[in-house]
Amino acid sequence: MLEPLRSVLNGKRIILASSSPRRAEILQNVGLKFEIIPSTYEEDLNPESFKNHGIFAETTARNKVLELSERLSKDKIKPDIIIGADTIVSLNGKIYGKPTNKSEAIKHLEMLNGREHTVFTGVVIKTPNKIDKFYECTQVFMAKLDRPTIQGYVDTNEPMDKAGSYGIQGYGGSIIERINGDYFNVMGLPLHRLSVHLINLLNT
Repeated sequence: MLEPLRSVLNGKRIILASSSPRRAEILQNVGLKFEIIPSTYEEDLNPESFKNHGIFAETTARNKVLELSERLSKDKIKPDIIIGADTIVSLNGKIYGKPTNKSEAIKHLEMLNGREHTVFTGVVIKTPNKIDKFYECTQVFMAKLDRPTIQGYVDTNEPMDKAGSYGIQGYGGSIIERINGDYFNVMGLPLHRLSVHLINLLNT
């Protein structure tokens, strides 16, 4: 979808405001050239202040982008596009972020075990004159797991930097029964909607 505009995009300074290797991989796989400069925004928003978790993730992504934009405002070559994102896992009104240790990862997986949950990713794209924002949600069905399977997965260390304590693109894919929605959203960056919004920004 981005192929007709790839030469235009690759002539711009694009910044990914994230240290997530999954988000970088998604952009690299469609041939985009970009820099990785993680935002230093401290994620301190109260999710209870938002009417839904999608808007919470979108607002967090916006704050990440604005922090980085301000930090880079004195660069000689300013960014043309800054892309920021925030991904959360939601179940019964509770957010499951990145675990702080293995015990917390086990608790997350025990809560998600055999149940349907929602992955929200908020995305913000900033150009010098515009800010575009949206969020995507995907329903994820985790298989029913026994305790040794959960412990074995956590012992791989894969869950430790991932919302909800699993990574669908790695070992974690084997514990996900099915999804309803965008696979890349579960990875951390909804590629189709990002492409649509980039095209719209460039054409306006």
